[in-house]
Amino acid sequence: MFNLLIACSNKKKEMFNPFKRLYPLALLIAVAIAACNTPPTSSDTVGVDPVFEKEVIYDQFISEGANVADVDNDGDLDILAGHYWFEAPDWQPHEIRQPETFDYTKGYSHSFLNFTEDVNQDGWADYICFDFPGEGVYWYENPGDKDQHWKEYLIDSTACNESPMTVDLDGDGRLELMFGNKDRGEMMWFQPPAEKGGTTWTGRSIGLPQEEGTRQYSHGLGWGDINGDGIKDIIVREGWWEVPADLSTYPWTFHPADLGLPCSQMYAYDFDGDGDQDVLSASAHAYGVWWHEQVPGEEGEIAFQRHLIDTSFSQTHGVAMLDMNGDDLPDFVTGKRFYAHQGKDPGGKEPPVIYWFELDRGEDGSVSWERHTIDDNSGIGIHVVVRDINGDGKLDILNGNKKGVIVFWGK
Repeated sequence: MFNLLIACSNKKKEMFNPFKRLYPLALLIAVAIAACNTPPTSSDTVGVDPVFEKEVIYDQFISEGANVADVDNDGDLDILAGHYWFEAPDWQPHEIRQPETFDYTKGYSHSFLNFTEDVNQDGWADYICFDFPGEGVYWYENPGDKDQHWKEYLIDSTACNESPMTVDLDGDGRLELMFGNKDRGEMMWFQPPAEKGGTTWTGRSIGLPQEEGTRQYSHGLGWGDINGDGIKDIIVREGWWEVPADLSTYPWTFHPADLGLPCSQMYAYDFDGDGDQDVLSASAHAYGVWWHEQVPGEEGEIAFQRHLIDTSFSQTHGVAMLDMNGDDLPDFVTGKRFYAHQGKDPGGKEPPVIYWFELDRGEDGSVSWERHTIDDNSGIGIHVVVRDINGDGKLDILNGNKKGVIVFWGK
């Protein structure tokens, strides 16, 4: 039995034993998942279980999301969360905006999901922050000066669905935003400014008013090729929008389908290897993690059969899917969103765990998942970032939540 070193903010180390078996760790190909549905990628090493060391970057509640970018253009990835960015490698905090304090037993922060993108194409990474569901989404212009606050710009005054995501619908290599608008009752995508130095995003509706997944507290949103036409579609738990080749087409066709209960990020992949796309989802505020097998409907439509993966922990409000052990099959990372509703959800006061689930596909197409413990005193926030942050060739896991800002370094 191998022991996992857990490094805390006071630099002491406590021992935690999460795996029943661990093999020598070899090089992983790093991939990034930020709440967007990036396709799973593989490693040069097959069948290797990753080992992690925990470091608390910041021990106060400032955000329920976090992300990375080379903020100061020094070649290292820095961490951004809430009103701070943390400078690598020592994680010195710098203010993005005026700091606030939050009491997680009574309420929420003003930072739910965080993304990064050079919005105005000036060569400096900017910061995108989603406020409380239904409130605004903003981008902050990187001034290139560590001691300055960043200028704030409004992208949209109401951003709905609790898993807003980044996508690249037009294939130009720049990230767009996808979320609902409760006032219009429409799912919308927003393009960053096309011109250099621009500050205004362009929003477009994809569907008719009052369609599913667009309400203030809607749960479940994803991006994947459901119908196998080579174009990724927009997924909600009530169905999916078929993304057209011509993005200016309106409205996009919505296909109703039953993809389960209120969930967080949704991912499409052919889990059983039968040639069509299945869907992964996880309960945002109750118990349950599922994969939904694509099957023919009674009238030839695309339908889904639900399969349970786990019910041992609740509030899986953030999920990242990718190949964790280099076997060319996608795994996923998730955990409990600590104090999601001040402990009032089912299982809300149980230990804030974080796990990765290993996919095993049998020769007959059978699907099973093995759960691996990463930690039992951190949990997740609204999304999870998994990528090689420190450039050592191993996958790291970044979370911002009510426990603070926490990294699990791959070892």
